[in-house]
Amino acid sequence: MATSKIQKLESVFDIKADAKQFFDVYCNKTHHVAKACPEKVQSVEIHQGEWGTERSIISWNFVHDGNASVCKEIIEDIDKENNKMSYRVLEGDLLKQHYKSFKFLLHVVPKKEGGSKVHWTLEYEKMNEKIPEPHTLMQLIVEVSKDVEAHLISQG
Repeated sequence: MATSKIQKLESVFDIKADAKQFFDVYCNKTHHVAKACPEKVQSVEIHQGEWGTERSIISWNFVHDGNASVCKEIIEDIDKENNKMSYRVLEGDLLKQHYKSFKFLLHVVPKKEGGSKVHWTLEYEKMNEKIPEPHTLMQLIVEVSKDVEAHLISQG
């Protein structure tokens, strides 16, 4: 039997929004993501703990590949000084059919000339080799990030 291993998928892109403001949405105001793109993310709710704190448990209701999806995550690490955080999936659609484990890592780096560089990493362990790489999920994350950027810019 082949041993499964943790795999990674990364995406790095530029945004015009301030790094601290962008990170603040994902860290402390996660529920605002649903306001920025209600057609993609219907709700983000906290189940345990408080927004912006490690070990807090949050759930996402979103549309992925045309299907309503649910994802419950625990915030594992927050490094506010460096705009880094990670969420580990506890339960939901990703773990039901495709993955043994799944983790989202976010790192936002301010750029000298203004704006920021957003770096998303997905770390996952597939249930079997037939499971496709989570490219459509990464595409959704990038689109949602751009919607959050547009929301921040429109706020002034």
